[in-house]
Amino acid sequence: MIRERRNKAKLEMYYDKFIKEGIIDPNIHPWVAESWLRSKSLGVGTESFSLDEKLTAQELAQHREKYCAAISFLDGLYEEIKEHFTTYNLSMLLYDQDVYVLKNYALPFYQKTAGELEGARMREEDVGTSSVCIAHRHKVPFLMFGPEMWIKDCQSGDACSAPIIVDNQVKYIVTVVSVQQNELPYSAVVALVLSIKYAMEQHLKLISSLTAKHTILDAVPLAVYHILPGGEVAYANKLGHSRLSGIVPPGSEEKEEGPNLSNVLLNYRHTPLYKGFLGVPSYNREVTWITPRKTYEDITTVVPLAGDDDDIESIVAVSLPIEDLRTLVAHTAGYTARYSLSSMVGTSNAFTTMQDKASRTARHDYHLLLQGEPGTGKQRLAHGIHQASSRAAGPLIAVKGGDMPPESLEFELFGRGGSETGGRPGKLELASGGTLFLDEVEKLSATLQEKLAEALESKQLSRSGETVHRPIDVRVIAACDTELKRLVEKGVFSARFYDIISRAVVRVPSLRARRDDLPSLAAHIIEELAVLHNLLPKHLEPAAAELIMSYDWPGNIKQLQGVVEQAFFRTPGTTITCADIIMPGEQGLSKAWKEDKAAFIEAWKAAGGNISRLANMLDVSRVTLYRYLKKYGLDKE
Repeated sequence: MIRERRNKAKLEMYYDKFIKEGIIDPNIHPWVAESWLRSKSLGVGTESFSLDEKLTAQELAQHREKYCAAISFLDGLYEEIKEHFTTYNLSMLLYDQDVYVLKNYALPFYQKTAGELEGARMREEDVGTSSVCIAHRHKVPFLMFGPEMWIKDCQSGDACSAPIIVDNQVKYIVTVVSVQQNELPYSAVVALVLSIKYAMEQHLKLISSLTAKHTILDAVPLAVYHILPGGEVAYANKLGHSRLSGIVPPGSEEKEEGPNLSNVLLNYRHTPLYKGFLGVPSYNREVTWITPRKTYEDITTVVPLAGDDDDIESIVAVSLPIEDLRTLVAHTAGYTARYSLSSMVGTSNAFTTMQDKASRTARHDYHLLLQGEPGTGKQRLAHGIHQASSRAAGPLIAVKGGDMPPESLEFELFGRGGSETGGRPGKLELASGGTLFLDEVEKLSATLQEKLAEALESKQLSRSGETVHRPIDVRVIAACDTELKRLVEKGVFSARFYDIISRAVVRVPSLRARRDDLPSLAAHIIEELAVLHNLLPKHLEPAAAELIMSYDWPGNIKQLQGVVEQAFFRTPGTTITCADIIMPGEQGLSKAWKEDKAAFIEAWKAAGGNISRLANMLDVSRVTLYRYLKKYGLDKE
């Protein structure tokens, strides 16, 4: 509240009259008069104030941590204007909503040092009438002239206090005290306090709004980024940070460096991010991010942000990991096949024989087994069989037998019971009406094999932890990298479960058995990449095709896919040459990777960050690779 200047001699007389005779002069401001009466009834002394109610050092530190946003702002503001405080002999205090002093700025406050004041409570019952007490009670700025103060030691200066109100609540109070009224008009003190009040309120409202927005952004199942020209990430939400932590260049973790996407994305110039800085937005695009450590697949939206001169100053990217999307869809409307049988390319006898049998098998409804070496395309074949079957309108849900411990896998397949939570259905229930693809079926525990056999035979299941029987209607397509019948003969796989899933067996040939298909397979991979990334088509020069045909590809299609992908993004033009192709085992990788981290990383890049693909390339087990991944500080997929 802005007040007219008052005659201080008269104010002193009014104060003395009340202290000695208990009489309130009509000229005293009503709020001051009410406070005088309360201060007297509370028995607050008038000579000097005592700060008996005070936070401990630990409590004060906790308060300052809690209110660090306000303190930080006022610290910065004070640094800009502290010469003004020194010149005009001003002091300033910041209080919390309970009127505890959070910080003392500038000169000592009424002969009290910062150490004495900070943490002290200065309510009306502590110090009597003061500008801060009235501002706190009435929630408005208030200028109080010296003789109106209850404590006589405080009557040498004028004080102006203002509540800092955020969300309609008093969060803080700021007080500025002036003892040189002749040199600095009281109106200047009022203007200073009101300016501080406005600036702090706007800042704290902005902080509150940003905090709420950050909370919302962290809660959504999307990775959100604000990216500056050149690829520097200015902001990332929680999921975005977790994704970024997986692509920090090896060796930079200890330096705590954030990734520059133009450096760590091998296909950066072919992504919507790069096009965004050219002013081209992208909406809900399926994008592959290839990094030295891992390959990611996302559904991505990129929006360019232009400045006043219409130049693109930055971009906002929002991406949904495809794996998360698959899980979400599988738990709601089901997941449909992404590939058809016709999407599998080849003309060799081994391939066409397999394709014909898969097509015939798809028309039946019994369970079936896909057998073939790792990387031969069993998962794509399962998609094609599902899509060609009468269950195509139902969900296709995939579960990998080696992805989790047996107990967790049982919960994943059969779900969890629970009367309080309602339970959670497993993948067998979710796939009802459709197909369950069981990859790496040989890695299922014996107990789980028997439980699956029982469920498939009886066409019903009970969730883990309950006895209720639930009907299921699901077709299982199982896949195995080894000869499953031999495992049955050795007694390490359930004969009962094998009989159920092997009524039809489709053997997927290796690339060694269909070498003539290599050029068409490579061309098909290139075509899919061009469509996926909306790029011009590319093709292999004859010498490059011969180079690909000269290799045995022990990792099969997965290995071929990794090499062709790398060559596709490495090629600046439309013709992929031999120089663009890094074949597996080049530069002595097959021998050097066990001791040379750089050689291992080169192999890791060639495999697209896929652990199975890398195992096939180096002809070692996944367990061995996990040990070397840990040794070199890399993340497994």
